[in-house]
Amino acid sequence: MNIRNVAIIAHVDHGKTTLVDGLLKQSKTFRENEAAFSQSLIMDSNDQEKERGITILAKNTAVDYKGMKINIIDTPGHADFGGEVERILNMADGAILIIDAQEGPMPQTKFVLKKALEIGLSLIVVINKIDKRDARVDEVIEKTHDLFLDMATDEAHLDFPVYYAIGRTGKAWAKMPSDFNEAADLTPIFEAIASHVPPPQAETDKHFQMLIAALDSDTYQGKYVIGRISRGSISSGTIITLLKKDGTAEQASVDKVYVSKGLKRIEVPTAGAGDIVALTGIGNGGIGETLACINQPEALPVIEIEEPTLKISVAANTSPFAGQDGKFVTSRQIKQRIVKELETNVSLKSESGDSGEFILSGRGELHLSVFLETLRREGYEFQVGKPQVITKMLSGKEHEPVEELIVDVPAEYGGTVIREIGERRGVLLSQEDNSDSTIRLIFEITTRGLLGLRNQLLTQSKGTVVMNSMFLRYQAMGSAIQKLRNGALISSDNGKAVAYGLSNAQERGVLFIEPQTPVYAGMIVGLHTRDNDLQVNVAKVKKLTNMRAAGADDAIMLTPPTILTLEQSLDFLEDDELMEVTPNNLRLRKKSLNAKQRAKAKKESGS
Repeated sequence: MNIRNVAIIAHVDHGKTTLVDGLLKQSKTFRENEAAFSQSLIMDSNDQEKERGITILAKNTAVDYKGMKINIIDTPGHADFGGEVERILNMADGAILIIDAQEGPMPQTKFVLKKALEIGLSLIVVINKIDKRDARVDEVIEKTHDLFLDMATDEAHLDFPVYYAIGRTGKAWAKMPSDFNEAADLTPIFEAIASHVPPPQAETDKHFQMLIAALDSDTYQGKYVIGRISRGSISSGTIITLLKKDGTAEQASVDKVYVSKGLKRIEVPTAGAGDIVALTGIGNGGIGETLACINQPEALPVIEIEEPTLKISVAANTSPFAGQDGKFVTSRQIKQRIVKELETNVSLKSESGDSGEFILSGRGELHLSVFLETLRREGYEFQVGKPQVITKMLSGKEHEPVEELIVDVPAEYGGTVIREIGERRGVLLSQEDNSDSTIRLIFEITTRGLLGLRNQLLTQSKGTVVMNSMFLRYQAMGSAIQKLRNGALISSDNGKAVAYGLSNAQERGVLFIEPQTPVYAGMIVGLHTRDNDLQVNVAKVKKLTNMRAAGADDAIMLTPPTILTLEQSLDFLEDDELMEVTPNNLRLRKKSLNAKQRAKAKKESGS
């Protein structure tokens, strides 16, 4: 069969998923009366993907173009989900690299391009959003050529076609158009795939072999193992060998064979080399393992995934409010869910901590927080510690991860950003003016220095800063970074927050809670204006002495509280603090709820 396997790769928000929408619709994959025909971001089916506006999970679909089957793989654009990108690219023979016409190449553009070139994929570059008011197409193309020069390991890598697109209106051109309103569609992209992406190097006459690149499940068929058939063919009912990562082998029977058509899986009796399939009946199959013919069970190379750089502790909730909200609250239930996640989330690692907690390691704060938010929505209740950087011992010395950080911010806040990052030992590499009165600052900074930075910069720039980072390398561990966050306002009593108590507390800092919020002693209710922790009684009620005083509460003016998101709460944490996560609440607290014990511990540590 005439097949092309192509991945869509780009930095976050450069328009991958929107372009896939257009390809699906214009290939007549949907009837015009189907619901999906009128939807946007069809491939982002996960709730968090829709809310955050990013692709988290790699997905594949298939369209037909002039008798050619095109398997299209939509990949995540955020560096934290690089594990998804790495394993999914192994199913493709070519890739469409989408670059925003105004932003140009960004950190994740470099990451995905590096991976695509390492695998040897044929690249098609699409400059998207060319109708943006601040688009700088010529400059972006020049920077793209510079990026390929930096990344290329072969002269052939420098020979790539460039197309121009407005993904949201489903238009593309082989040459830069003079009029964006002229009649156009995505035919140039389809033709580019047909002519520039090679058909799979498939050995149809050999014994079956396939590397498992993804897993899925549903209530009807159970577990699906997904991958591209490297050689041979597979039919339903075939007995095959599953070659495990640990070197062992076991027999399994393929129940059903599915291929993609649009967003649907279509059952077929047989599928051949080069096609991307989903197989049922392989209950023990895991990502990176090989399925092979029992007559010639040869393992394919395991997909190498870059190591995690950040870790957090997760444990059953121990606060006074434990068990009030969650459906799953025990350590055993949390462990079972983590084990299930490890099957499909290849960048996530887990180990047991010294105190019975689970230490989760991931590619960044977003990677970890997406999983925590997923647990929360599924009804789990737990507590989380401050994110910690994962260091490595190299040549007998401790090394820490260093990242490239790109910050786009209005020019008026540039000095503030440079000063804040300088205090975190970040080094400014370059500065350039964008065409929209913003500046782009490029830094090298340790992952340790990045912790809590997003919150600080958002506050200091009134929410206008845009940050992106990408792992660069490990370097020798630097000296400690001074504490950059002020102290916490800590509830001294149990009860419900009232206006009078909050009014007194807000004179000392910024509050995180509203009136009638239940509180307990040791719970963090705000951020102090000074660098020391301060106890406040937000449940304190004004003593009434006469009727006139009883009405005095009406005059209390409360500043609206700052309600922290899950990521912001993670950023806020210090070493002696925890975040309590339940389906309906996020609470910050001190590890020790007893004020005397905290004071004693502080005295003993000398801080």
